[in-house]
Amino acid sequence: MEIVSDRALGRWENEGGGLARELRDQFPGVRDWHYLDTAASAQKPQAVIEAVSRAMGEDYATVHRGVYARSANMTLAYEAARRRVAEFIGGREDEIVFVRGATEAINLVAHSYPKKGRVLLSQLEHHSNIVPWQLGGYEIDVCPLTADGRIDLDAAEAMLSNEHVLVAFAHVSNVLGSVLDAKRAAALAHKVGAKLLLDGCQAVPRLPVNVVELDCDFYVFSGHKLYGPTGIGALWARKELLDAMLPYQGGGSMIDRVTFERTTYAPAPARFEAGTPAIVEVMGLRAAIDYVDGIGLDAIHAHEAELVRQTREALRSINSITLYGPENAAGIVSFSMEGVHPHDVGTILDEEGVAIRAGHHCAQPLMEHLGVPATARASFGIYNDESDVAALVRGLERVKRIFG
Repeated sequence: MEIVSDRALGRWENEGGGLARELRDQFPGVRDWHYLDTAASAQKPQAVIEAVSRAMGEDYATVHRGVYARSANMTLAYEAARRRVAEFIGGREDEIVFVRGATEAINLVAHSYPKKGRVLLSQLEHHSNIVPWQLGGYEIDVCPLTADGRIDLDAAEAMLSNEHVLVAFAHVSNVLGSVLDAKRAAALAHKVGAKLLLDGCQAVPRLPVNVVELDCDFYVFSGHKLYGPTGIGALWARKELLDAMLPYQGGGSMIDRVTFERTTYAPAPARFEAGTPAIVEVMGLRAAIDYVDGIGLDAIHAHEAELVRQTREALRSINSITLYGPENAAGIVSFSMEGVHPHDVGTILDEEGVAIRAGHHCAQPLMEHLGVPATARASFGIYNDESDVAALVRGLERVKRIFG
């Protein structure tokens, strides 16, 4: 399936996102709906839907086990998808572990990384980058934020010591859209002998990522925010780190030899993929990566940046609205309206055909820092355009009229 013609792609790059209307028709779940909740989960293009359908239908067979031709072919396709994921973020295929999502990836590291001690997090982290470290027995230190909602790396530098074994930061905040200076974060972590884990859930759908250039040690992301299926994601880790880690789940496929007395494990990454994998979802993830690459992450980022600029400018003109996060947030605008709970904002916007996220966004410590119980969040994808911004503003004007 052709994603987009060269002529249309050129129009996207030259006209700042006019292609969104053309792309919207490729997303059956969007079309006439003003969907502004992509940071929670992206809608799926027809190319991904068709890839999943083929993998579940005429191509389906289990992997790594059957000796018959279709199983062998599916195994080849599955491992080709691993190579594609590695290529997408600049790693090697033997450094990619397929997981259910970023949450499982962080839990894997928190339980399997052999060194325990102190971990430095930040005030803007998602719960999935807080709770696993608590469960893993780490002592948590919390890095503050700058006034505009970025992780304060000057403060991080002052806080870090040789007691820290890990630093775990969001590459892009799921609430504020602030982008981490990941290279500097890596340098600071490595200076004290710590490893850096980056939560890339909000970064990989909208920013070019190269783990080698970022100099991180672990990188995690979920497929469903990248226009792919739910239930699939990836952990990238330096090979020497994977080799030093023991699995925290056991079962089929991750073993070398099993006896009742002793089990030895397969080499990484297989040792971390116990049980029958998410075969169909992996095929969908590969299709999603191909789709996004066909458009270009630089173009996607520029398109979303323009929508963020338009949205912040429009909402700033409504004097009852408070905006959060930096001006150049990546694809996300969080806000609150004086005297109106975000859930009421979201409900009224839904009546206007506009879907946003309202709540604490799985970031309760950040809400406490902001001094609010919740925020409303509009987040953009490649299918959004100026009409979605206009619909959001019209809906918020109605909210204001209702609540006076």
